[in-house]
Amino acid sequence: MTAALYQDAILVLAKQSRAVSRLENPTVSARIDNPVCGDRVTIDLALKGDTVVAVGAKVQGCALCQAAAAVIAEAAVGKPAAALETVAAAMSAYLAGDSDELPWAQLGVFAPVRPMKSRRDCVLLPFKAAAKALREKQTA
Repeated sequence: MTAALYQDAILVLAKQSRAVSRLENPTVSARIDNPVCGDRVTIDLALKGDTVVAVGAKVQGCALCQAAAAVIAEAAVGKPAAALETVAAAMSAYLAGDSDELPWAQLGVFAPVRPMKSRRDCVLLPFKAAAKALREKQTA
């Protein structure tokens, strides 16, 4: 099962995430920890108006967590910030098997995670960090 979970596409994305660094002056930033597995993710977003213009991240976690952060760093730029929360909800529903709809095609690489409930949070952690950062901006 591990081989199916850590397929080449996931490992390539995880490696790409190492090239993503924290932003020097993010508009919003948030850190989320998963106390169960020890993954820790910080997502930085630079916004121009309501549009994401840059994404930074620091991931101390497994390849799934790293890969999800890489997808966000690539796919979110140029999109409305509100889309990140929509994508997070869609990804959660997809992983739970409640939907087959994915707003970003790259997210399909996480299909092997669907039957592994214990690993879904690894994929969702970067999305939760991005959503938390945006919520904190709204309350500031």
